Amino acid sequence: MTGAIDIDHQIEVARRGADELIVETELRAKLARAQSTNQPLRIKLGLDPTAPDIHLGHTVVLNKMRQLQDLGHQVIFLIGDFTSMIGDPSGRNATRPPLTREAIRANAETYHAQASKVLDPARTEIRYNSEWCEPLGAAGMIRLASQYTVARMLERDDFHKRYTGHLPIAVHEFLYPLMQGYDSVALKSDIELGGTDQKFNLLVGRELQKSAGQEPQCVLTMPLLEGLDGSDKMSKSKGNYVGINEAPDEMFGKLMSISDELMWRYYLLLSFRPMGEVSALRRECEAGRNPRDAKVALAQEIVARFHSKADAERALASFEARFRGGAMPDTMPEIAIETAGAGIAIANLAKQAGVVDSTSDALRLIAGKGLKLDGEVVADKGTTVPAGATVVVQAGKRRFARVTVR
Repeated sequence: MTGAIDIDHQIEVARRGADELIVETELRAKLARAQSTNQPLRIKLGLDPTAPDIHLGHTVVLNKMRQLQDLGHQVIFLIGDFTSMIGDPSGRNATRPPLTREAIRANAETYHAQASKVLDPARTEIRYNSEWCEPLGAAGMIRLASQYTVARMLERDDFHKRYTGHLPIAVHEFLYPLMQGYDSVALKSDIELGGTDQKFNLLVGRELQKSAGQEPQCVLTMPLLEGLDGSDKMSKSKGNYVGINEAPDEMFGKLMSISDELMWRYYLLLSFRPMGEVSALRRECEAGRNPRDAKVALAQEIVARFHSKADAERALASFEARFRGGAMPDTMPEIAIETAGAGIAIANLAKQAGVVDSTSDALRLIAGKGLKLDGEVVADKGTTVPAGATVVVQAGKRRFARVTVR
């Protein structure tokens, strides 16, 4: 299992795309012990089922779990059905409304199936933290709360900002990092993964494990993936996301819409291709190869992962028929349009993108079926492009622009 895999290689795999590894010397010692005892490390990732769907931003940490799983370690996909009732305050400037049990249960039902598109379900331990959090009871919760101070809680960046800004912090929000840390105690985790916004919570787990007489877990934080607009974090609320359950054509088209520079970030955090291959591909593009080739390869890899290789081939063929068949140029102006978050009407978008001279021109083109979005004729003058979307707008046969609405 892990015994035949060099420790330096395992550290390299862990560090690929990661933001921070705490503490590498401890991880090396854990890996050495795993090899000598032939006992895989227990690697934990917790997700709260606050929404029914997982998008590519969520898969950054799932991908890392799969890479570590392929090294032979035991991965634990923890569904935070109990902690969802508290609500994770990470990165927020206001109290998060707790979810109902019914909403949590409905969302949790989809999480296992979606995570299994990345993780090997036969080798994945699925747990729910209500297993040990509910039996804790009031007395157990008080004992747990006694192991951490308010002063330490206020060292957390978002709590500190809210406290100094005289914004309310509900007492139950202090329980969230404690309960997440208690998960690590209950599972005896050796490594916990999370986004950079989870660092404080992951470190609480280390402290609670020490208090419980356990060896503290190592912490591996992963960057937050930028959405299709290349600026904000990928989020359904911002409309800049790619859902892993989306249709192959839609997924492929969205990935082809990202900028050339963002593409390499997606390769780092989403692709399973060896970094040597990715680096060689980037050098080829810098030497003159069309970056569109690299983008196609990335889009096909991701569509194949969540659907099938045949679906990826069909999505490429469909994309080619819509765009290449319509003589779309390999390069075109890249435009960003700032809005107040409500989106922008198609006629205004076309004007600001520079593919028409006026909104009147745009409306006339729509009437004559001469304006297209992502290769499709715009039939409705009232069409609005939402904030967070990246689209290709085409006026006539020769005027194109790739537009990101922010």
